[in-house]
Amino acid sequence: MRYTRAMRRTSPLRLVTTAAALVCMAGLAAAPAKEASMPTSDIPSATIAERGRAIVEHLAGTIGPRSLSQPASLEQAALYIEERFAELGYTVERQPYKVPPVERPVRNLIVEKTGRDKPKEIILFGAHYDTVPTTPGADDNASGVAGLLELARLLKPYANRRTIRLVAFTCEEPPYFKSRWMGSRVYAREARRRGDDIIAMVSLEMIGFFDESIAQGFPLPLMRYFYPNTADFVGVVGNISSRRLVTKIRNAMRQGGDIGVESIATVKFLPGLDWSDHGSFWRVGYEAVMITDTAFYRSRHYHSYSDTPETLNYEAFAEVVKGLYQAVVELDGGK
Repeated sequence: MRYTRAMRRTSPLRLVTTAAALVCMAGLAAAPAKEASMPTSDIPSATIAERGRAIVEHLAGTIGPRSLSQPASLEQAALYIEERFAELGYTVERQPYKVPPVERPVRNLIVEKTGRDKPKEIILFGAHYDTVPTTPGADDNASGVAGLLELARLLKPYANRRTIRLVAFTCEEPPYFKSRWMGSRVYAREARRRGDDIIAMVSLEMIGFFDESIAQGFPLPLMRYFYPNTADFVGVVGNISSRRLVTKIRNAMRQGGDIGVESIATVKFLPGLDWSDHGSFWRVGYEAVMITDTAFYRSRHYHSYSDTPETLNYEAFAEVVKGLYQAVVELDGGK
């Protein structure tokens, strides 16, 4: 099916706080997006969908499960991502480190476009490329990696004012999740130590599963009164400190892609709120958000053998990527 804005609710969410949940919906008035070097209306969705499918099929199909339980597969995934970045004309920087107990070498992968006007101000997009040991990880998180690579392609000719940095993280999944060896924690600690001025971090975490025939689940029953009940939208998720960033990205994505975009900025106790790489940046004081199809609140394939490439909706994925491109333009053009 084709996802269009006409299918979605058009009224913006308002800031809502409930005594039971303390849930705050990011809902400031939409601001007009800055003009991009390539309007999203000129970006062919079919090309993004086709390329995204190919990336997901290679990672989740050809390679399969990608973790330190399968070190050869994790290495194949890293090399594949490096090759795709290099084909686009980027120079890949490796951030190597070792993970106990056997001190196995792993690495984050980094590319960037230096800003022409404000090079010290950094907009960072990231996605993890590992999986839990038993799943091919099409949605979690080959879809996020595909989004990162397609964003890299679309941004290559873009004349950015601020520095744009794209990072593929390793070791996001258990047993390293929320440990000091999680790839994004290693990266965020080092970025803070260097004094990097990261003005926005965006984590791409499962952006490929959309099905309007499925009922959307929520962490709290109250939330069904504020969000769509069908599983055909993408979410922008943040904490209270990142609420302005949440709203800015949500508004830009609504302008850029023909898919529903909802948002939430709330306290950290909400289950799942910090369950990805953005949480690593919150820990060291950066503003960060997660872009997600809501993972286990929607997909029965989460962390399962059935998380395979054919379960994803690549047309909807393409609209998410176009929305992300517009978000970069908005973040790059703001004050």
